[in-house]
Amino acid sequence: MAYDRLEIFEQAKSVTEENNLFFVDDIIAYLPCSKSSFYEFFPDGSDELDELKAILEKNRVSLKVSMRKKWQDNPAPALQMALMKLIASPEELKKLSMQFIESENTNVNKNFDI
Repeated sequence: MAYDRLEIFEQAKSVTEENNLFFVDDIIAYLPCSKSSFYEFFPDGSDELDELKAILEKNRVSLKVSMRKKWQDNPAPALQMALMKLIASPEELKKLSMQFIESENTNVNKNFDI
């Protein structure tokens, strides 16, 4: 079956935005063409695929911001701690961690008794 490349691209943009998709495979699942046809139309590095990936990234960022906002507004300690770990400086992470290991320490004694 012959597909109209421009029509497929416009449909791909539309379903990505309407359904808040996050992955290229999700886009393909909504289209009336096979995965191989999609990648023939829009090979890696093509402007069209890059545009679709930009929409996917926008969807991901939007969701992450929304989730962090919910965590910030939620009184649950586990969510508050998760958010703190995401935004903390290395010094703050060290204070929060119960098992912090210095990554700069290269003089670790590897010969120890068990």
